[in-house]
Amino acid sequence: MIIRIAKNLRYVLFTLVITFSLPTPAFSQNDIGIEFKDHGRTVKTLPLGDFSAIVAAASLKVFEAHERKERTYKAYPVRPLLDYIFGKGWEQAEEIVFTSMDGYQPSIPVAKFLTHDAYLAFASTDDAPFTLTNVLQNNELVQLGPLYLVWDNLQSKTLLTDGASGMPYQVIGVELTAFATRFPNLSLPAQASAPAQRGFLHFRKHCMACHTINGEGGGKAPELNYPASVVEYLKPEYLTRWIMSPVSVRYNTVMPPLAKEIPNRAQVAEEIIAYLKAMSVAKRKPVL
Repeated sequence: MIIRIAKNLRYVLFTLVITFSLPTPAFSQNDIGIEFKDHGRTVKTLPLGDFSAIVAAASLKVFEAHERKERTYKAYPVRPLLDYIFGKGWEQAEEIVFTSMDGYQPSIPVAKFLTHDAYLAFASTDDAPFTLTNVLQNNELVQLGPLYLVWDNLQSKTLLTDGASGMPYQVIGVELTAFATRFPNLSLPAQASAPAQRGFLHFRKHCMACHTINGEGGGKAPELNYPASVVEYLKPEYLTRWIMSPVSVRYNTVMPPLAKEIPNRAQVAEEIIAYLKAMSVAKRKPVL
């Protein structure tokens, strides 16, 4: 809890500096330290200003899923950066967890980084503000720095189908981990149904970066299981609408809908709900 509060305060300070363009800020973006961990152990905290001495920056044009248009960023390639920090051993890890200033915390399989080219963007190429208007979150204007994970997706149908999944901004932490070890309280009860098992995979990909189950996951949005499960206080039809079209339930919400690019989208929503129902009988008190 104390760590989360500290991160939120750090984000507020950073946002104020960028938004109001103070003439002599207390720190610059280059001074912000990015923490790299290996299964809970801090390996290095690297100031953003030191990245250019390790890997060469590139200009990368991407389909910006948050704005639904192409944009070009200045960015560092991820694989050589991870080689420098962890050595080639990072390729044997299972997942990489990215921690953002706003509590967003996606866990992305290492296999995705070995199959596709990922970059950590740090600026817009035209020296415009490093921000975007997130159409998935009710056109919220968001700061992207210090780092923003993007993918070379223009020629990849798979990455385009992923939409904004696995594209965290405001990144301040990178951790190699094993999913079951890092998030044990997200696991399904024994004998869970096949739809619930598929729903678990969907939840991992599309929901847990913001929401927690039994206290595990992202800190940006509400807990969904403890002490009362969302399936216990929301009618099924409203829960489905909340997943598919949040603005149809709550005016001005910044929760994004389940991405329209996802194949069999309605079935995916049903399977996420099956996972939530299965977890409602597996409540575990969060460890603070």
